[in-house]
Amino acid sequence: MLGAMLKQLVGRGIIPEDIRKAFEDAKDHFGGVRSQVPQLVNMLKTAIGQRKRVVICIDGLDESLAAHRDGLLHSLQAILQELPNIRLFMTGRPFVTSEVEKYFPNVDTTSISPTEEDTKTFLRMKLDRDPEPDAMDENLRADIMEIIPKTISEM
Repeated sequence: MLGAMLKQLVGRGIIPEDIRKAFEDAKDHFGGVRSQVPQLVNMLKTAIGQRKRVVICIDGLDESLAAHRDGLLHSLQAILQELPNIRLFMTGRPFVTSEVEKYFPNVDTTSISPTEEDTKTFLRMKLDRDPEPDAMDENLRADIMEIIPKTISEM
């Protein structure tokens, strides 16, 4: 993930010399060598430090492995401690909130969940626009309208 962020930051502009050198040095090894996390963090700090403001958006944090999340959050914490020009926006299911708060104790979190009525409204709209309306009878429709909203509200 850190490598992808770095690539996005430097891919559209002038690559700082120390970042270019780190990648050139890695190519000199047989088969190339992936940069280590501390090197990537330092390269990100350099790339971010050259900009007025950087917004990092990480969607679906909960979809990564816990060990990877821990390393990512630790790295982001190190970067944010040094650079005030970063805004961090992350999305994820509620169970990752405690992990995020461990690294960012003053984080502002917002929980957004659909109500049962929101879910029913969405389902009605989707069922009304069904491209194959003959594939469903009223019993199946009634089951969908009862079971899915209840299941989602229990999550």
